[in-house]
Amino acid sequence: MLGLFKPVIEINGQRAGNAWGRQVIPLQPGQYHLHVHVPYLWPLGPADLPVNVYPGQSVELEYRAPMIAFIKGALGAPPQKWPGLVATIILFAIVGVLFLCVCGGIIVGILSDAGDSSSSYTIQAVTNLLR
Repeated sequence: MLGLFKPVIEINGQRAGNAWGRQVIPLQPGQYHLHVHVPYLWPLGPADLPVNVYPGQSVELEYRAPMIAFIKGALGAPPQKWPGLVATIILFAIVGVLFLCVCGGIIVGILSDAGDSSSSYTIQAVTNLLR
């Protein structure tokens, strides 16, 4: 879903780009403050990094937006891990187990009612009383 929103890349507080994928941003040698986030209802996955650029050097950095909205993104030398990946897997596993338990309970309830013949006798007895 975050792929629909382009990240904001700021260098020393000035916008320097806003696209997913490889970005080439030419800079003079010096020290810079890099900030990246994804604009949504609020800035998602903010990440900050001081960067030193030396003459003739290229600096390759990678930003990873978080899997969960309320945590910081990851910014640094590649490869970067997905922030919140373990928590997301655990949450999906819990939801999956709950879903299987609910479906299993419904199936067991249906099968136990189908094999129970006393419910049909109760319905016949009530209909006989109404005649």
